[in-house]
Amino acid sequence: MACFQRAVAFALVLMSFFVGLSQAKDLLVGGKTDAWKIPSSESDSLNKWAEEARFLVGDSLAWKYDGQKDSVLEVTKEAYASCNTTSPIEEYKDGNTKVKLDRSGPFYFISGAQSHCEKGQKFVVVVLSQKHRHTGISPAPSPAEFEGGPAVAPTSSAYTLRGRFLVALGVLVLGLF
Repeated sequence: MACFQRAVAFALVLMSFFVGLSQAKDLLVGGKTDAWKIPSSESDSLNKWAEEARFLVGDSLAWKYDGQKDSVLEVTKEAYASCNTTSPIEEYKDGNTKVKLDRSGPFYFISGAQSHCEKGQKFVVVVLSQKHRHTGISPAPSPAEFEGGPAVAPTSSAYTLRGRFLVALGVLVLGLF
C-alpha cells in the first residue's frame, strides 16, 4: 500500500513538472526590475542572463524602466550589431513594456537612449520551437558572435525547471527508501 502511495505521489509530481513546461511564462528581463540599464560588467550583461535561460514560443518578456529616460527597441540582427536605433521593428517607451515571443528564433533588443546600446544595453533572446522544448542544449548565442561591443541579457523559467526536477528527484529518492 505504501509503495502504491509513493508511486501516485511521484506520478503527480512528474505531471506537474511536465505541465509546467508547456505553460507560457511572463519573464522579467534580467530577473529584476532594474535590469534594463547599462551593464556595470560583462557578468552584469543581460546576454549572460539570456544564455542561461530557456525561452519558449508564447512566453513574454517584461521590462520595468523609466519611460522618460529610456526605451526598448526590437531591431534586426544588423541594427543590433551596429546599435542602429533609426528603424526599429518595434519601439516601446511606456516604462512597463511586455513583448510576446510569438515565434521561434532570435529576438534582438537594444536601448533607445542615446549611447546606451554602444555601452552594452542590449541583448538577444533565442526562442525554442515546439519540437525543441525539452532539449538540454542552450540555444542562446554568445555575445562574441555579434559585432558592436558588449551585450546585455533577460530572465527565464530555467530556475523553475531546475526546481521542479529537484523536487521530482527528491520524491523519487524518498520513495525508494
